Amino acid sequence: MQLLCLADRDPAESLPALDLLPHEVRTSPLSLRVPDTMPSRFDAVLIDGTLDARRARTACQALAGTTQTPRVVILPEVALTALTADWGVSELLLPGASPAEVESRLRLLERGSAADAPVAEVQAAGVVIDESNFIARVHGRTLDLTYKEFELLHFLAAHPGRVFTREQLLSDVWGTDYFGGTRTVDVHVRRLRAKLGEHEGLISTVRGVGYGFARERDYDDD
Repeated sequence: MQLLCLADRDPAESLPALDLLPHEVRTSPLSLRVPDTMPSRFDAVLIDGTLDARRARTACQALAGTTQTPRVVILPEVALTALTADWGVSELLLPGASPAEVESRLRLLERGSAADAPVAEVQAAGVVIDESNFIARVHGRTLDLTYKEFELLHFLAAHPGRVFTREQLLSDVWGTDYFGGTRTVDVHVRRLRAKLGEHEGLISTVRGVGYGFARERDYDDD
């Protein structure tokens, strides 16, 4: 499984069993806002509440409003009385949980989400984004995209007609912890347009503002 762990330290310090399991774990600071599209790329999101249960609760509630990805909070036993339904979590793990327990809970979550969740797909102006399989197509043609190009196209296609500044795209696609400049947005837009080919006009430049996707005055969808 691919896991996203929101934590302010090495996840293995909060849940040692993770080091003994074969899952891929990506860590993002608990204090930073997670881009809305990021959790859908993972099988589950772990929220570390072992250092600060209050901040963990805030993170859990924020995620509950933006993603259907299962959310698992890690809490010490002394903080369990603070855990209520309004946290919006799918599962709870104690720091001392054994590898077998962690594995079984994660697998149950995986099966449940696969059975209950609808097919994750975004469609706009001839572009189809299959989130589950990381496939993007334009009028039936599969695009050969890098991970970040896929993320950028996914975000734009999910908001057709809207215009975003480079700063907004950098924050929502690359994340608030990215230290590069807005120039990287221009580079990725240029690459995306090249891969869209004859449909490059789907991504329009709005002078003095940023970029828009499938804007009516710029693109006439057949």
